[in-house]
Amino acid sequence: MKRQSSSNGHETPAEAPKQWQLRLYVAGQTPKSITAFDNLKRICEEHLAGEFEIEVIDLIDNPRLAKDDQIVAIPTLVRKLPEPIRKIIGDLSDTERTLVGLQLRSSLKLKE
Repeated sequence: MKRQSSSNGHETPAEAPKQWQLRLYVAGQTPKSITAFDNLKRICEEHLAGEFEIEVIDLIDNPRLAKDDQIVAIPTLVRKLPEPIRKIIGDLSDTERTLVGLQLRSSLKLKE
């Protein structure tokens, strides 16, 4: 299940868009893995339109790849770029927490 989703593929001549490189670690096509991918894709399309790339790593096919990003639970989302690297564990169904984890939104709203 290695998929790549990207934005509309257009670059502006003056400046390329800021890229968000996201890697989602899953183990097979379980309901939780599929939900995580669907939630991530929806969040990216709503909040990072035109600026994201999703790489899905199926650890059943490539278990050694878990070591690179120190994956201890699945599904896990790793934000490779922009730095610093960030990790979010779970199916990403809590949009607000996912946005805070990706640093797209301040955590202040969660405390209210």
